Amino acid sequence: MKILGLVILLLLVACDKQPVPPAPPRPALVMVVGANSASHNMVLVGEVRPRYESNQGFRIDGKIIARKVETGTQVKTGQIIANIDAADASLNSAAAAANVRAAEASYALTVSEVERQRQLFSQKFISASALDMHEAELKTASARLAQVKAQASITGNQAQYTQLRADRDGVVTMIRAEPGQVVKAGEAIAKIADTKEFEVLVAVPESRMAEVKLNAAAEVRMWAAMQKPYAGIVREISPAADSATRTFSVRVSIKNVDEAVRFGMTAGVSFGPDIGKNNATLLIPSSALTAINGKKMVWVIDANNKAQPREVVTGQFSEDGVLITSGLQIGEKIAIAGVHTLIKNQLVRPVIEPKTVTENSI
Repeated sequence: MKILGLVILLLLVACDKQPVPPAPPRPALVMVVGANSASHNMVLVGEVRPRYESNQGFRIDGKIIARKVETGTQVKTGQIIANIDAADASLNSAAAAANVRAAEASYALTVSEVERQRQLFSQKFISASALDMHEAELKTASARLAQVKAQASITGNQAQYTQLRADRDGVVTMIRAEPGQVVKAGEAIAKIADTKEFEVLVAVPESRMAEVKLNAAAEVRMWAAMQKPYAGIVREISPAADSATRTFSVRVSIKNVDEAVRFGMTAGVSFGPDIGKNNATLLIPSSALTAINGKKMVWVIDANNKAQPREVVTGQFSEDGVLITSGLQIGEKIAIAGVHTLIKNQLVRPVIEPKTVTENSI
């Protein structure tokens, strides 16, 4: 009985024992993976622009009576953008047409008169000098008719200029036309950008111009979507440096444009001999790299703040760290300290390193 009581007492004590609380998340120094140009690649920031962009304006003075588009409207060649009051142009056209009819009547009368004078001259009733005077009047009437017809054509064209039409397919990036507004001939009231060709304008320091060659390949990444690279090619290099900044303007055409690329976006452009050789040029600290079962690994911190081992392919080692050519994506978080003590699915409390961005120029 004593033994039985002792057993029961031990069981009761065991039941009263509180469960061991789970260990708190371990702090882990992490960084966000970013694009890097490596020691031999240069990355510069630029702005996405259209290759072709033109100002649109009326060719005659007038008062705007209608606007047909808004900023952001996709337009086709010949599409009406705005109209100005055509009353004065119509009156001028009518007056020019009346002048043409008067000149035609005067020319016809002069022709008839010259024919009569030629008959009289053949019959020796008038002198040669008198006939010459009538011939000169015929030439004058002919020239006058040609003049008024040309003027009528100009006036007719001006009547058509009361409609401002798009000169190219594209998108309206600026519009300053409101009904009631009086505009001058040539005043820019709209701007149309061609959406067929996109490019990035970057400013290259004069000390790095040797790294940029005309028609050389480049890689473009939008800041809004750093994960996706776009193929580029150096289309234009300014022949002279800017007098204020001492930089050269370089335009890089984007080849594989999609809906994610928009005018005005900020983009990073990579120049260098390794462009196109690897899809990734990611630089991480050497302390983030470890070896597990003979494989090169890094510890990726997932969305649940759990450590997950990831095999990677390394490239060049340098004083700044090691290049990762495969296995990591831009924007992922990796542990950069104490990686030898982590285990799979271990819950951690990420502490972002102050210098998380590993981009040289972006």
